[in-house]
Amino acid sequence: MENESKTINIELPEEIAQGNYCNLCIVMHSPSEFIMDFIRMVPNRDNARVQNRIILTPDNAKRLLTTLSDNIRRYEAEHGEIRTEQRVSDATFTFPTKIKGEA
Repeated sequence: MENESKTINIELPEEIAQGNYCNLCIVMHSPSEFIMDFIRMVPNRDNARVQNRIILTPDNAKRLLTTLSDNIRRYEAEHGEIRTEQRVSDATFTFPTKIKGEA
């Protein structure tokens, strides 16, 4: 019985399956949890809205880091390096340097 594997059926409701587009993530942490606020920034607007907040234990946050790193390596092997630096002249809009509000 120790080595028996269980099958877990994961349900994906239609309203969740649509997803939310976010182009900014703010990460905070305490000794017991990591909080990630996923935000959509819109050009020419002075405010933004948190689309989703995910709270993880430190252990699960590290597992997420490992999983993302592995997926990024595989993505780049297939599609080429993801470039993260962007010159200001190439940007269609820039993020504000001061972010305020409540989450």
